Amino acid sequence: MRQPDALAGNKATILVVDDTAENIDVLSGLLRHDYKVKAALNGALALKIARSLPQPDLILLDVMMPDMDGYEVCRQLKADADTHHIPVIFVTAKTEEADEAQGFALGAVDYITKPVSPPLVLARVKCHLALRDQAKHLENLVQQRTQELHDSRIEIIRRLGRAAEYKDNETGLHVIRMSWFSRFLAEAAGKDEAWCDLLYHAAPMHDIGKIGIPDQVLLKPGKLDANEWHIMQRHAQYGADIIGEHSSPLLQMAREVAIFHHEKWDGSGYPQGLTGTAIPLSARIVALADVFDALTSERPYKKAWPEQEAVNLLQEQAGRHFDPELVPLFIACLPRIRQIQQQYQEQCHSTD
Repeated sequence: MRQPDALAGNKATILVVDDTAENIDVLSGLLRHDYKVKAALNGALALKIARSLPQPDLILLDVMMPDMDGYEVCRQLKADADTHHIPVIFVTAKTEEADEAQGFALGAVDYITKPVSPPLVLARVKCHLALRDQAKHLENLVQQRTQELHDSRIEIIRRLGRAAEYKDNETGLHVIRMSWFSRFLAEAAGKDEAWCDLLYHAAPMHDIGKIGIPDQVLLKPGKLDANEWHIMQRHAQYGADIIGEHSSPLLQMAREVAIFHHEKWDGSGYPQGLTGTAIPLSARIVALADVFDALTSERPYKKAWPEQEAVNLLQEQAGRHFDPELVPLFIACLPRIRQIQQQYQEQCHSTD
């Protein structure tokens, strides 16, 4: 609840709008002890002041003014995203019920008739400033809670992604690196910031389905036989099933990435054998990022490929495994990719 502004040392600003200077003087005299007061003698000036910084916290607005009446001023204020939040109180000699109804219909919060009652003006101003502060406080709380929910959802996704990688002899650093690589490539492909954010946070879930693969298949040191390979391929569908159907754009993209990141441009991938642009862009991007990081990362069972050898493979597989338009864009991202590789280096060493 707002403290009295004169005591709080943070006075609210009231804009008084009236085409008669004497009326402005009356209202200013009532308000200036507790509030900062600005004045405008016409609607055009009132709009200019309302749109300038710092904005008024509340507007006392006359109705009957030449050129632009108060109703039109209010209409323009409420139609402008920068000023629609400013409370407007009409102060007018128009006393008909229809006039009041019109004022409220335009978005005014109150309607005071002339000649004004000083205690009434002060009470209404104080009340509507308090309501405005309360609304702002509630809005901030909602934004805070929404952000907390968003952050919690992202953290859960990250941890589930890391769980899948640990089960597969990978490390949590892999999902961090390939998520950054995916973001860089999405940016290079011209996607907007919101889409790139979604992909960055969805990418760690690409292999979550491996949680459902038996260890004797997932951790087998040698080559998989035909049946084992069939079992391994199920992790794409398992991932989609784990994430499930959800209205959240983030979870929708995570599911898309999980089920389609092993599809190949030429149709030889799995689980659906999709070709070309029938494969969602998110999955085409993650496929590149995932393979490149797997090739260039050291593991207990293999040494890291030199960067150029990995790049050569990407180029050879352009139009076969990978989207041919994305491969050169990925290569152009290598300076940024190297920075992430250095920041999130593996600590393991390959064995002979």
